[in-house]
Amino acid sequence: MEVITVRFLGPTNCRGSRLKATHTSGQSLTVPRQYNLSEDEDFYSAAYRFCLKIGWRGKLVGGWQTPAVKVFVMEEA
Repeated sequence: MEVITVRFLGPTNCRGSRLKATHTSGQSLTVPRQYNLSEDEDFYSAAYRFCLKIGWRGKLVGGWQTPAVKVFVMEEA
C-alpha cells in the first residue's frame, strides 16, 4: 500500500513552521504552514499538494498517527 505521511516541522531561527509530506517511495514535499486553515485542513492540504506533484488523483483518506503526524492513503473507486 502506498502511503503519504505528513508531519509538522516547528519553526527555526530562519524559517517558519512547515509541513513535510513524504511518500513511501522516499519522495517528499515541504510546504509552509497555512495559518488561515485549521490544523486538519492544513495537513490535508499538504498531502493534496503532494498528490498533485506525484500525479495521484482521487479522494484522500487520512487518520492521526500522533499529534504531529497524519497518514493519508488514496481511496480506491
